[in-house]
This record gives sequence, structure tokens and C-alpha cells, in this order.
Amino acid sequence: MRLATFNILSGRSPVDDVVDEQRFADAITALDADLLGLQEVDRNQPRSQHADLTAIAAEAMGAPHHLFVAALTGTPGATWSAATGEEQPDSAAYGVAFLSRHPVVGWQVVRLAPAPVPVPHRFHDQVLPEWVRDEPRVAVVAEVDTPAGRIDVVTTHLSFLRAWNGRQLRRLLRALPRSRRPRVLLGDLNMGRERAERITRMRPLATGPTFPAAGPEEQLDHILTDSSLTARHGGPQRLPMSDHLALVAEVS
Repeated sequence: MRLATFNILSGRSPVDDVVDEQRFADAITALDADLLGLQEVDRNQPRSQHADLTAIAAEAMGAPHHLFVAALTGTPGATWSAATGEEQPDSAAYGVAFLSRHPVVGWQVVRLAPAPVPVPHRFHDQVLPEWVRDEPRVAVVAEVDTPAGRIDVVTTHLSFLRAWNGRQLRRLLRALPRSRRPRVLLGDLNMGRERAERITRMRPLATGPTFPAAGPEEQLDHILTDSSLTARHGGPQRLPMSDHLALVAEVS
């Protein structure tokens, strides 16, 4: 079974800042994932030609089971607000998605609050920090009936603010279903491997630097598990879009 997580940058290529639907579909096809978590997913946004990127990805990978969950409604960077789950199906939105070739028998959504006030933050290519407003985040939990048995697969994208993403991750872990099913956590956690493993007490199924795509220096994207699943091989995979590499694991 092949697992993957990919922050898709709204389907854009950093080379031309354009969303090409065929290029995006080809990238998803190349991943050939059975279970796929996507972050920075657009629905009906002007910057991505009002496409439904989840639907495009589902068709490309042959995933009959999929769910997009909005973190924001409206246009990020302009007029937006925290999504509640009550939005119209065709409303402009931005969030995460999970897609599966195997049956999903249950879904859960966990909403993660942003930092309550603007905070100083230094981005990757900046010398000096700037005051930034955090965004709400979200996670989707899928109970998947796989050939190896049922597992809970969690997909999320946490805050880039170090002081806050650890709180969000702990909040997410507390909200997960209490069961003996194996768990897999997919997503852009915006933290390195050591911190992610320490907070979750999970182990990686794939490792390697995933950001920035042009010259990866750090691993922000993770595939973690608390189960006996083992990885035959895996690691980052470069695709012709996004500022992240995808992360892939072949598991048994």
C-alpha cells in the first residue's frame, strides 16, 4: 500500500505561478498513491481558475473516496473567514483533502484555532521578522478499510508559527477517536522530524527534506504511525509543481 502527503501550493508551479490542471493531474497520477493527504487545496478560487482540485486529484488517482475540508472560506490574503463546515458546496474555499482508493467507512473533522493575536515571524527567505496574522487550520480523520485491516488516517496542515503549531498538534491528538485501530498521520506539520516525533510519540514511515523544493533543507512534511506498519521504502518525491516535495511511503 502506497501512502503519500503533498502540500500542493494551490496547484501552482513556483516557476510560473500558474495552475495548469493537466500538470496537476499528471503530478497526482505520478504519485500513484493508494492513500493521499493534500494540503493548501483550493476550491473555486480565482488563482486556480475556479477549479475543484480535490475532484481533479480524485479522478487522476482513481480514488472513489475523498473529502475536501475547508479551513478558510473566501479568498486567502483578501476577504476570508474561518470555515465552519456550513458553507455551500461551491463556495470559494481553501483547506486540506484526503483521497483513498480503499473504502472510507467514517469521517471526522477537527478544527484547530489560530493564534489569537498577530505575532512576529521570520519567513524562510527573510532577514527580519514581520507581524503576521495566523490562519485557522483543520484536520480530517478517515477510517479506512484497507487490505491490512481498518486504520485511521489523519491529514492536516498546521500553523507555521512554532509557538502555536505544537499546541495545535496536541489538540489534534486529544481529539482523535479512541480505538485500537492503527493510526497514520499525514501532513505539513510545519515542524522538523525530531519535534514531530516527540510530540506525537509516533515513528516515521518515510523521512527526508521536503522544503523548499528548489533545494530542500528541512522536513516539514511527515508520514507518522503508532502502529506496526512497516515501510519497505519511501522518501521525498519531486513533482513539477509546488514549493514542497511530496513524501511517499510503501508500507506493509
